Amino acid sequence: MHAKNRIPSSGHSTPSPPASPLRSPRYRHGKKSGRFSPFQPGRTVAHRLAWLLLSVLLRRQGIFLFAPLIYISGMLLYMGTVSFDVVPVVKHRPAPGSVYRSPQVYEKLKIDMNADNSSADAILTIWKHSYKGGEWRPCVNKSSEGLPESNGYIYVEANGGLNQQRTSICNAVAVAGYLNATLLIPNFHYHSIWRDPSKFRDIYDEDYFISTLKNDVRVVDKIPEYIMERFDHNLTNVYNFRIKAWSSIQYYKDVVLPKLLEEKIIRISPFANRLSFDAPPAVQRLRCLANYEALRFASPILNLGETLVARMKERSANTGGKYVSVHLRFEEDMVAFSCCVFDGGEQEKEDMKKARERGWKGKFTKPGRVIRPGAIRINGKCPLTPLENFSSRMAAIDYTVCLHSEVFVTTQGGNFPHFLMGHRRYLFGGHSKTIRPDKRKLALLFDNPNIGWKNFKRQMLNMRSHSDSKGLELKRPSDSIYTFPCPDCMCRANKSEESRSSSAT
Repeated sequence: MHAKNRIPSSGHSTPSPPASPLRSPRYRHGKKSGRFSPFQPGRTVAHRLAWLLLSVLLRRQGIFLFAPLIYISGMLLYMGTVSFDVVPVVKHRPAPGSVYRSPQVYEKLKIDMNADNSSADAILTIWKHSYKGGEWRPCVNKSSEGLPESNGYIYVEANGGLNQQRTSICNAVAVAGYLNATLLIPNFHYHSIWRDPSKFRDIYDEDYFISTLKNDVRVVDKIPEYIMERFDHNLTNVYNFRIKAWSSIQYYKDVVLPKLLEEKIIRISPFANRLSFDAPPAVQRLRCLANYEALRFASPILNLGETLVARMKERSANTGGKYVSVHLRFEEDMVAFSCCVFDGGEQEKEDMKKARERGWKGKFTKPGRVIRPGAIRINGKCPLTPLENFSSRMAAIDYTVCLHSEVFVTTQGGNFPHFLMGHRRYLFGGHSKTIRPDKRKLALLFDNPNIGWKNFKRQMLNMRSHSDSKGLELKRPSDSIYTFPCPDCMCRANKSEESRSSSAT
């Protein structure tokens, strides 16, 4: 019986819709062509089965939502990556350069390396040509006139290691001089990483520092009694400025100076990196004066350092007393901070994890932070080991020995090599004579235990030829004056000091 049309018509009844097509397997198999026919020539059994299941699903609307899942399964079968009878075994291969294999490479190359004398005179010829930029010489002018009445006292706390503290000292001199303030000898902040209780006088010659700056910046070792009484003889009670990193000198003039005039003493803590590298010539001159002239290591450190330098030159008689210094920076804090993995196994990982938490609480355990040691090594961020702690005092001795070497090899970033490169430029005519290995390339070389000595040597020589190839490098606005002293702290050897002094004041 047919349903009747409810809408009036011309008398003709509306025909019923055609019957649904047969869905039996026999009917489907009898079709010669079709969109989902699995039996086309060249199809594999897995491919036929996948298309057969898909065609059934598409015709069964009740389970249509499962079609994508079955389709993906079928394609996996088709591509051979999944099997019903064999569980897939995926072998993980570490990316090239992501694994520490330096000891194996060293053992393989050691005999050939020791037998190769062809590069014995390399230290004498590496920079045999004159520098394209020409010779430069130190050119920092000191004031000879007296200072006006002081606007007040500035007290800073220098945080970090030796050279980060050095940044704080030099920047404090520049700020104090610019604001016509008196600088209290900076206090070294005790840190859980460096664990060094040394004071300014333990590292530097304090009297020499004060006398060198006497006509440019007043420096004292204590605050007058009448001022300390206002703060119960406790400097932590003094108003403290929390200044943003890399603030301009104009900020100090506009914000810090009014408070200094009002209170007559201010405190800035912490102070590392609180002054922009880009500053007017008057500020840069004071930075140059503090870093390259006023800061001299205390006598015990200086004497020991000079003894070691003399011994190195004596034992380098075959190269005219010239020696190479290498700064590895392979220390607990550096290794922990790098998040790199070496060959110490689980014990090493646990120790470095504790060191990170001890020194940088929570920094490396924030939710969502993922540490990938292999990727860090590939990107050249891992410190090199010796094969490839009154800590500040030891670092000062290292600094002295490296400063007077013919060639300095730095293997890790940080304040130490940056300060050292700048100081070497200041002493050696504007050229730092520094080799900076490409650690991305080294990571690949040291991850290949099958590499031969000739291949390894060729690649190392190529790396050396590109290192410091620019020779003299001039400071750009965003560069540190402590790494690039030209032209703010130096002048060309063929130019008069008068022309240089007129541009610096």
